[in-house]
Amino acid sequence: MYSLIVMAKMNGGDPQAWLTDIMARIAAHPDHRLDELLPWNWTPVSAISAQAA
Repeated sequence: MYSLIVMAKMNGGDPQAWLTDIMARIAAHPDHRLDELLPWNWTPVSAISAQAA
């Protein structure tokens, strides 16, 4: 867990925002796309909805 938090920091993200978001999304997220939730691939839901608009 510590290494994932450090990786979130190293990738310029907010570890608390990342953890909060993935904990809310992981249950409904498709198994074959779990790599999208890793700190180096993560995009906040707010950024995804802004791109769609």
